Amino acid sequence: MSDAPPAPDRPQDPAASDPTGDDGAGDRVDHRASFDATITFGNGGDLTVHGFRVDLPSPRCGEDEIAALFVASLGLLMTDEVRLSDVRVFPEPHKGTRGGPSDRSAPPPGRGGPLVELDHASPAAATSIETPADLAALRLCRVADLPAVVVRVVGAGPLPVGVGALAAFDVRGAAVLLHTGARHGHPLTPEAATWLVERGAALVGTDAAALDDTFDGTFDGAFDGAPAGAGTGPVTPARRILLDAGIPLVEGLAGLDGLPPTGALLTAVPPRLAGTRRAPVRAFARLPAR
Repeated sequence: MSDAPPAPDRPQDPAASDPTGDDGAGDRVDHRASFDATITFGNGGDLTVHGFRVDLPSPRCGEDEIAALFVASLGLLMTDEVRLSDVRVFPEPHKGTRGGPSDRSAPPPGRGGPLVELDHASPAAATSIETPADLAALRLCRVADLPAVVVRVVGAGPLPVGVGALAAFDVRGAAVLLHTGARHGHPLTPEAATWLVERGAALVGTDAAALDDTFDGTFDGAFDGAPAGAGTGPVTPARRILLDAGIPLVEGLAGLDGLPPTGALLTAVPPRLAGTRRAPVRAFARLPAR
């Protein structure tokens, strides 16, 4: 499963010192990284590898991005911390590392299975959606029939959800749903929010009461110039990063344990209300056909 090198590297050609990733003729040169790594997991245990290699989108990739590519290449779940050492970047043709810049293997989501309710019927634990702009202007393609990626951190303890928990998934164009199993204690980190934006997530949801622990779910103040009572409230770092990027947020979901990690389609359409950015929502998913 690992993408380890078949033999020790020999001295690289002069292109290795070219930071642009282009050779003398102006053609793009692929780059890869080799490194040792130690991973610890949120539910216990660790993993150590030596001389692992991954494809890189750019020779300028930092260690955080290389670590995320490593986790994605193995499909590792519930990672807590990744520590790299002996990192080397060099020109070499891409091998198609899973989740890397040359990976074209992701299958399309299935269609045609049964529907599963994902919202709470009780007003005390209502499921809600918040959007970057007026709900009346929300396009249906942003909240309907989205490929769902379920990130399970149940049992990881009251830890923030960081990049390590997400990196195993292809989130481009997907609804990324955090299955925490808790109402509080699993906020999304700003770094993870930035990672989701950079990789093109379409929507972010959680079964917790709020995406950020510092947000209490009440909306009675002004936000970004909106008038008081406009249905918006305090914005903490991860929320601001996602909303500023145009990504809707769904909080207080239910039933995520009934969804597969990938393959389902999420719909979370709010009423077309003018003058507000937040409202209760009836969310559901269509399971993949068997």
